[in-house]
Amino acid sequence: MSTQELRDFYLRYVELANKREFERMADFAHEEVIMNGTPVKMADMVAEFYKHVDAVPDLHWEIQEIVVEGDRIAARLIDTGTPVKEWNGLTPSGASVTFAETAFYQLEDGKFKFMWYLMDTDSVRRQLAG
Repeated sequence: MSTQELRDFYLRYVELANKREFERMADFAHEEVIMNGTPVKMADMVAEFYKHVDAVPDLHWEIQEIVVEGDRIAARLIDTGTPVKEWNGLTPSGASVTFAETAFYQLEDGKFKFMWYLMDTDSVRRQLAG
């Protein structure tokens, strides 16, 4: 894929997440991906997405920056939402949160094979504490 095609691929992936079309994940990821160094089945990855939006129904991913090089994508995102259930070990307080997420991907045969991500959980904790 060209740089522009990879960029468009990632934009569609984030759009899928924001539209809650997780059943389309097979268009973007292999049946098994290596996530933060651990093999994860696509079904488990999809279940994790549903778990996030169950706890934070209005969770929204906004791309701030994308860098594409070869078969790799790096992205900086700002995520927002209002947790209504325990999420990532944090108790909801009614407060909305805004936090940074950094994600890296390596594609194989046109789909994600390796995925790494970090989210600023400390920022979320502080915002929920008031």
